Amino acid sequence: MVRLPQTIPAGARIVVRTYAGVDERTGRRQYRDVVGHVRSWDGTTLHMTRDAAANGSRPAQEVRIDAASIAILKPVPERPRRR
Repeated sequence: MVRLPQTIPAGARIVVRTYAGVDERTGRRQYRDVVGHVRSWDGTTLHMTRDAAANGSRPAQEVRIDAASIAILKPVPERPRRR
């Protein structure tokens, strides 16, 4: 079990790696990454706005992540602004 922080400030940009099952062929664990801004964290559910894809292929999304599915959580810097 990953040790998660008690508080995460709203507006912080983070990457969250979640468990996504086991690959049937290799038997290895699979993960999914979500990068975005925290809306709220109550210790059991992380509510965040997932960043839109940089190439425009996916719009921003509201996501809720259960604490039990979090493998890694860490802050990341903001994307550079386009000119």
